[in-house]
Amino acid sequence: MSLRQRISRMIRHAGPMPLAEFIHLALSDPENGYYSRQTAIGAKGDFITAPEVSQLFGELIGIWCVSAWQALGSPPAIALVEAGPGHGTLMADILRTAQRFADFNSAISVHLLETSPAMVARQRKRLSGTGHAIQWHASLQALPAMPAILIANELLDVLPFRQYVKSGKNWLENCIGLDGSDKLTFMLGAGQIDPALLPHGHEFEPDGSVFEVSPAREAFVQELCEHVLAHNGAALLIDYGHVKSGFGDTFQAVRAHKPTNPLEAPGDADLTSHVDFEPLKRLADHAGIGRSAIATQGEFLLAMGLLERAGILGSTADNDRREQIRTEVERLAAPNEMGNLFKVIGLWHGCQGGAVPDLPPFVMPKTGD
Repeated sequence: MSLRQRISRMIRHAGPMPLAEFIHLALSDPENGYYSRQTAIGAKGDFITAPEVSQLFGELIGIWCVSAWQALGSPPAIALVEAGPGHGTLMADILRTAQRFADFNSAISVHLLETSPAMVARQRKRLSGTGHAIQWHASLQALPAMPAILIANELLDVLPFRQYVKSGKNWLENCIGLDGSDKLTFMLGAGQIDPALLPHGHEFEPDGSVFEVSPAREAFVQELCEHVLAHNGAALLIDYGHVKSGFGDTFQAVRAHKPTNPLEAPGDADLTSHVDFEPLKRLADHAGIGRSAIATQGEFLLAMGLLERAGILGSTADNDRREQIRTEVERLAAPNEMGNLFKVIGLWHGCQGGAVPDLPPFVMPKTGD
């Protein structure tokens, strides 16, 4: 039985399915979920992430990790963690960079947060020659009780989220139901959202306006803040999204690098939405840990030395390779590419003297509160 057939059966028995539940099944079902069986990432997959665009991204993140470790007082043992490590490309680049810093390289233990056995197998193969014993965990709670540096690149956007649609004076939950031909379709359910949780001005929005909220994302950041507060550490969260909460439908499905109908074949396409960073920074503030302003990916990478590193790589390359590097830099940092759409926020606790870390995105021109 296909995943679509199983979802249809569940709807017939229990009624319309909240969008968050549909996304969870479509992405994470152990048998037929997207991340259980798809190649997903890369030119031959459905989408491409920054680490797959260029080694420059991972190298600069590696330098950030070393700098964060130094800002924390260079503890002799620290967990280097990646949440949602994809094919392991980013961690491979980070660990290659770490080899240039012997003290940091010897201090780290490597931990990956991954729930898909298929993805773990790919990561294990990719990272087999790094010289580090990799440990896999299903959740933040399973991390060791020690300082940590955590990186999450394009993790938050795939965590399930809910949509509420304005209908009259109410905001009703968007659900998945069945139409007269027994096909999956969007429909409004009975669930409502507390108006106090809506952005300012919601009463003036027209019928059909959409508000998105992700308890799963907020729970992840809350748990991350609690771990950093208890054990010290730093985190870097990178994802596409917006700085201020607002209204709009950002639900999207991608297959073979092109938009597709998310309801047509659950499990065959990547499902994401734009990350709302405003509630995430509020969580950090309430938890009592330090956070940066929200920067764009372009600002962050340029402040980390993207152009300088590209120049070094290009200095010994032939013309074709230099053109490739130029294209990669543009893809990563140009405003009309990944540069503005992707946002970066840093979290920290336990730096020497309680100081703000002297590294991006903490010390750089601010684009958001």
